[in-house]
Amino acid sequence: RVSQRAAERSERVRVMAVGLSCRFGALGRGLGELLSCRYAFRCSSLVSSSVLCSPVRWFSKSSNLDNHPKRPLPSFIRYYVEQRLVLKKQNPDLKLGELAKKIALTWNELPVSQKQPYAAAAAADQQIYNEEMAKYKAQLTPAQEAALKEERRQHLSKRILIRRKRELTMLGKPKRSRSAVNIFVSEHFHEAEGISMLAKMKKTYEEWKQLPISQKQTYVQLAEDDKVRYENEMTAWEEQMIEVGREDLIRHKQKERLKRQRVAKGKKTVERIFSNKKTSDVQASLGSHRTSFLETRRESMRTRTAEE
Repeated sequence: RVSQRAAERSERVRVMAVGLSCRFGALGRGLGELLSCRYAFRCSSLVSSSVLCSPVRWFSKSSNLDNHPKRPLPSFIRYYVEQRLVLKKQNPDLKLGELAKKIALTWNELPVSQKQPYAAAAAADQQIYNEEMAKYKAQLTPAQEAALKEERRQHLSKRILIRRKRELTMLGKPKRSRSAVNIFVSEHFHEAEGISMLAKMKKTYEEWKQLPISQKQTYVQLAEDDKVRYENEMTAWEEQMIEVGREDLIRHKQKERLKRQRVAKGKKTVERIFSNKKTSDVQASLGSHRTSFLETRRESMRTRTAEE
């Protein structure tokens, strides 16, 4: 049973990795819902547009509370689990991302009649999930309800953060600058001794601490150059985001700079308006004085004419 749990957890990690590497269509939506699924299915191949599935308990939980019902697998994930095993046997050298893209394209081209068995199985499990959730909520204490709401809030905020990171990646946001330690570790990680990744990381970090200052200076300079690269790329990217109306994505200091520029521009506009107004008032005043002078002169000329 322990080995079975390990295998199921390993499978979940692989599917999550697909979700991170593929950001399109039904695959992105389906793998996003996989984190809170209730059942995994071992499905036989399609025979005359029908599918036979034997439910296997999914060992990961969507909540820390005991006996919390788990969401069912959506229709696409059922199809993905089935086809991944088949295509993996046919193409053992195919990478996971390419395999997922191939399955997603096949699913999009699949007729509605062949998608129906997966949709029906998902709908049936959704009905069971709704009934179990109603029973589960009825037996919760006030403290457990509060804990469940807090857990949902944290889960939602985490999903929002993931979506935001994905959006920034798609918009081409530059990668952050690396520190001197990160550059050293990335260069010497594969040469480090150790069985696990953690052991290699520790070994590489110990080598960094024992490195002479003169040799560390090279990586410090590389890190400084990377900072300059990051600032230049971020400045160009933020100007592009301002042009397309996504000022919410720029950094706080850039927002403050943009605000100051707009305030200064507004002040100049107001000063120009007042200056133009003053000029027009002066011109109007001069015009009125000139008019009164001309009228006085005409009146005096009429008086002289009348006297003569």
